[in-house]
Amino acid sequence: MKSSNLNYRHLYYFWIVAKEGSVTRAAERLDVAVQTISAQLALLEQSIGKALLAPQGRRLVLTEAGRVALAYADQIFLLGEQMQEVLSESDIGRTMRLTVGLSDSLPKLIASRVLESALHLRERVKLVCHEGDFESLLGDLSVHKLDVVLTDRPIPSGTTLRAFSHLLGESEIGLFAVPKLAETYRPNFPASLHGAPLLLPTRNHVIRGRLDHWFEIKEVRPDVVGEFDDNALLNTFGRSGMGLFPAPSALAKDVKEQFGAVPVGDMEVREQFYVISNERKIKHPAVEAILSEVHAKVFSR
Repeated sequence: MKSSNLNYRHLYYFWIVAKEGSVTRAAERLDVAVQTISAQLALLEQSIGKALLAPQGRRLVLTEAGRVALAYADQIFLLGEQMQEVLSESDIGRTMRLTVGLSDSLPKLIASRVLESALHLRERVKLVCHEGDFESLLGDLSVHKLDVVLTDRPIPSGTTLRAFSHLLGESEIGLFAVPKLAETYRPNFPASLHGAPLLLPTRNHVIRGRLDHWFEIKEVRPDVVGEFDDNALLNTFGRSGMGLFPAPSALAKDVKEQFGAVPVGDMEVREQFYVISNERKIKHPAVEAILSEVHAKVFSR
């Protein structure tokens, strides 16, 4: 089917029907006659050459072709909504919009430091951040819901996604704790970690395997009292004194200010941080600023 044959009003009616599961409810939502929607759906299916919806009891369900069409319709109308939102802003033309996906495994202190560079441009930047798991963010990047993704891992080799990993930098990881715990476990580090209460990222995080390997090499067995998917939640429990927790050594000052935690000891573990984009060469001015300034502002500390 050629794109010139696609009637987007017909597609929009299909999209609403698929969401509502009923022509009647779609007609009520759109304030049009049921017959109008039925006629538009028939014309859409005729132009495509495949049935998109099939009756199942009192509901309409998607056929396989319908599921494919819905996935594309979601992208089309989501982008349309975003366009309307951006164009409706009163300061358009004076503001650059940067939509960033933040991996939930990424230390939020790193994210805030990285994004500071984008906010110091001469042109005003409106920053929009979305947090999620790595795979979901890559999916959003692929349909241009996001300009870039900040994460702790590169794109896996062999992926079909046309996106590119740009290394931001790396930092040594240290163990931190509230002062009382730090005083207890700092002497004789790392042997002192045997049986120590520890907060760690879950095993689906890249850094977790490196931390576990380091404990094995040092022949210590800490007591893992908590595992967290979200790095911010891990830090919150660390601030409460529940246990020692890992964080980038480069941000020791920030960790103390935000979480009241001090270094217990450095680990021979390094964590990498990446910007992932749809382009091999970054073209967004705010992202270019991030890549050019981030080493001096974050990883050189």
